[in-house]
Amino acid sequence: MPVAKPLPLTLLIITRDEAAHIGRCLDSVPFAAEKIIIDSGSTDGTPEIAARHGARVVHQDWLGFGPQRNFATTQASHDWILALDADETLSPQLNDELMRRLPELMQSSAAGAILRRQTWYMGAPMRWYRPMVGERLGRLYHRQRACWTDARVHESLRFDGPTVTFKHPFIHINNPTLVHRQLKVLRYAELKARDWLERDKPVQMWLAPFVFMAAFFKDYLLRLAFLDGWRGYIVAQVAATYAVYKRMRYYEMRRNPESRQLAADLLHRYGLDP
Repeated sequence: MPVAKPLPLTLLIITRDEAAHIGRCLDSVPFAAEKIIIDSGSTDGTPEIAARHGARVVHQDWLGFGPQRNFATTQASHDWILALDADETLSPQLNDELMRRLPELMQSSAAGAILRRQTWYMGAPMRWYRPMVGERLGRLYHRQRACWTDARVHESLRFDGPTVTFKHPFIHINNPTLVHRQLKVLRYAELKARDWLERDKPVQMWLAPFVFMAAFFKDYLLRLAFLDGWRGYIVAQVAATYAVYKRMRYYEMRRNPESRQLAADLLHRYGLDP
């Protein structure tokens, strides 16, 4: 297999305890002239593995997803940046497409590009559930023409200019087990509740039962999860439960402020800092 010609592009990955995935992610982008991981305190050997796979390792205490990604952008040597998560990889088809189209894109005035993501869930790709089949995400950008929102969780890339869309997907290996997913739910809910605290969002606990029904209906029926069988049912159930749990947790934060630090200490103990 011919060696990919390096392009003046930086691959950025934010990590904490991603030893199982980081090597595969880094190796899936052979054309990036620079690879950097921004690590927030791994104890499983992630930085050492990343270094062996050609990445430069930068330590940064956790700032929240949006701020962490914006910090990562400042560490890049190149203006053009590809942002991936450690459990994501480029497919061979997207790799070829990027190598073919990137030189022209990088000479243009475009702010970036939209990539499509295909998710594997419970060991196999989802076939119908819309958010996991061809999900459109901003992941490729010129750092002077785009930036990440400052949200602690569910951050997104904001472009200041035109974008293009690539055809082939990159691959997301979503949560190896439901246990991993539930731990992530706890962390994400804590982050979202803290964002709501800063904005002084009304609690509105009376909406919780309706939120669950609406979220389940949207994912299971409107987003076609039911066509993916029991895996689709589980996806919709977990999503609806998360929608309610983060509201319950926010209510608790407002009702009992001492719970904020107690929960933060517990999550820190398990490497899930909010």
